[in-house]
Amino acid sequence: MTITLETLLTALTTDLDAAVRGTVPGMPRIDAVGHALVPYLGDPRLLRPDQRVGDPDRYRANLLHVADDGAFSLVALVWLPGQATPIHDHLSWCVVGVHTGEEHETTYRLDGDRLDGDRLDGDRLVVTGEAIAGPGTVTGLLPPGDIHRVTNSAPGTAISLHVYGLDVSRRGSSIRRCYDLPVVR
Repeated sequence: MTITLETLLTALTTDLDAAVRGTVPGMPRIDAVGHALVPYLGDPRLLRPDQRVGDPDRYRANLLHVADDGAFSLVALVWLPGQATPIHDHLSWCVVGVHTGEEHETTYRLDGDRLDGDRLDGDRLVVTGEAIAGPGTVTGLLPPGDIHRVTNSAPGTAISLHVYGLDVSRRGSSIRRCYDLPVVR
């Protein structure tokens, strides 16, 4: 039997669905989703050729699947060399698997004085870690405290698969807030 893109994508989303629904929220869900994602990373049959093409202006997001009830979304991000996200956090949990290429992630914590609500005063970001992830690497993010930036600092195109715990087609993005604050190491 020949495995097609459609059958492979269906198998992946079925495995992701079982991982999401078969676990409790928090790190158990992130771990289960990561384990479900790993076997599909790097498989060249998973994406159409047009879903592997970058955009010269910014990283490109390809929505691959949204669960019928919005419990999760699967998105393929394509990064050309030098492209990066803003420093941001998320609305929901997220699991990222590097499909091809390499991504550099910098994590931060917010440090400073808080006023009311989301208003910031005198705040800054402190770098808490840096990691380079290659093909097959999986990481998870769990708000709050998931402030990070992702960059393709390698010479080739990078593609990563992102599983978000929300319907990104309704929200438009998984990003909650972008941070334009001073950064200290």
